[in-house]
Amino acid sequence: MFGLDLSLLAFLGAVFLTALSGAIFSPGKWYLTLDKPSWQPPSWLFGPVWTVLYIMIAVSGWLVWQERAAHGMAIPMTVFGVQLVLNFLWSALFFGAKRMDWALIEVALLWLSIVATIAVFYPISATAAYLLVPYLAWVSFAAFLNFTMLRLNPIRGTGKAA
Repeated sequence: MFGLDLSLLAFLGAVFLTALSGAIFSPGKWYLTLDKPSWQPPSWLFGPVWTVLYIMIAVSGWLVWQERAAHGMAIPMTVFGVQLVLNFLWSALFFGAKRMDWALIEVALLWLSIVATIAVFYPISATAAYLLVPYLAWVSFAAFLNFTMLRLNPIRGTGKAA
């Protein structure tokens, strides 16, 4: 396949499935009517940023997978999978369920899972761990944005009003 490793395609596919959450649970009309902080990035920026981050996430997982003969993979791949599931769930909670409060709790769990992924990846591949640092930074920013939006929209972010 033009020299492309099938396992890399598998990691890209898994991350692509995770990214579908943003398409399935898109911001929509509800989000457009929310009060937002002045420092929120423009909407057009999120797609390109997440595209780059998702590619980095996939390559990170793949780099660790390449070392499978020398290391056990159960823990690193489980932690990697958990952070992908948590990544998927954030859009479902924030945009789908319109629950900024639940999404804030969930993004804290996502943040912890990214830290855990970096920690278990580092002994196997420092490069793989470093590839996740921008993801951690972006999720940190997203968590603060989630928190700020919940403060600006306290009733609408808790499912108490449409």
